[in-house]
Amino acid sequence: MLSRISRIGVHALNRARPGQNSVPSRNQEQAIRSCMNQVGNYFFCSATDAKASDRSKDLQAKISVTFVDKDGDETLVKVPIGMSMLEAAHENDIELEGACEGSLACSTCHVIVTDVDYYNKLEDPEDEENDMLDLAFGLTETSRLGCQVIASPELDGIRLALPAATRNFAVDGHVAKPH
Repeated sequence: MLSRISRIGVHALNRARPGQNSVPSRNQEQAIRSCMNQVGNYFFCSATDAKASDRSKDLQAKISVTFVDKDGDETLVKVPIGMSMLEAAHENDIELEGACEGSLACSTCHVIVTDVDYYNKLEDPEDEENDMLDLAFGLTETSRLGCQVIASPELDGIRLALPAATRNFAVDGHVAKPH
């Protein structure tokens, strides 16, 4: 079954063929208008009833996260709800490697939650995360993988320390390397 977007697209293409009337029918116009969402200067067609304004409210919700590098320098960033700390670090030029790009196949996005109260607000790590954490350099009781720490309102104000080195088994053959 074609989605609403596909049906509209097919109708639009059929109408736009040379020699044919390219003016959409009243029903087609209504269908197009009902699925259009404006984001900035662009229009998108979506099969959902959600509007761009609904999404922009979600995108505006952010928490404060402080990253502390190996030298003790602090960087405060605003992180959108639902974003991983690995993504937030990359978007803010913070040196958190993430060699496996968040697929739970390495420990290079190892972070240390500096406050146990915030650590206790996190979901318990899954077995796959624990397996990778066992390989992390400088493991602590409040260690987590940045790709698995997801921004949520209760984490507003969290501080994450970056260890002095990482272990990337795929690249450096079991050698801890400084950031």
